Amino acid sequence: MTFCAPHQPTPRAAAPFTRRSVLTGAFALTAAAALPLAAAGRAYSAATPDIIGCAAWGARAASEPVVVLDNGPERIIVHHTATANVTDYSKQRAFALARAIQTYHMDAQGWIDTGQHFTVSRGAFVLEGRHNSLAELRAGTRQVRAAHCVGQNTVSIGIENEGTYTSQDPPAAQYAALADLCAHICDQYGLPASEIYGHRDFNATSCPGDRLYALLPTLRKDVAARLGTPAPQEVVDPIEDLVRQATGRPAEEYAEYLPAGLLR
Repeated sequence: MTFCAPHQPTPRAAAPFTRRSVLTGAFALTAAAALPLAAAGRAYSAATPDIIGCAAWGARAASEPVVVLDNGPERIIVHHTATANVTDYSKQRAFALARAIQTYHMDAQGWIDTGQHFTVSRGAFVLEGRHNSLAELRAGTRQVRAAHCVGQNTVSIGIENEGTYTSQDPPAAQYAALADLCAHICDQYGLPASEIYGHRDFNATSCPGDRLYALLPTLRKDVAARLGTPAPQEVVDPIEDLVRQATGRPAEEYAEYLPAGLLR
């Protein structure tokens, strides 16, 4: 059984450019100019998903105070847990997964709490990860400092999706729950749907798996539809694609595993 291990923050002066950022940013400016209601932010209201808080799934207390930053997030980063694609879609399974992730992050990684902000189970249950993430999302102005993606832990919201999506797609209900959650986060923080990325966009990792990563353009469109805003223009970087084809995945990826017997 494996798990996509996130990482502690690395200081970065500014958000990095990615293969999509420049052209999508230009498109966003054009769209904003043409659509003043959307540019004003929060012109539409995405439905609020049912998010299960830390206390409800039995989270341990953080080992030290969780840091709440004065800034809001600039983007959303999608992960997969790299655990088994189970057919147990129950709430009890979702709770057990959340506890196992927290135990692994705190006891094995030495972190203060769960690394990501939110988790979506294969049964489509949405759970708070790091303490205070839900309260800050509801307020819509600040974010919790996390540990899910190097260089992005102070400027992004991390979402783990239960399962391994290298060769399989997530269940339809899980994908819908992810889209609802992303739309709500975008609505609360005034983010465009174009600011949804995969873990591999920033770090040397296969996360969130080839199949889930391939779904991100569709996810951005579905989130935009939920927000009532124009679908983002997807930009393909042929140079980046050629590099990936020629070299394959990075030789040294971040470790992904969840010790056997931890999920119970």
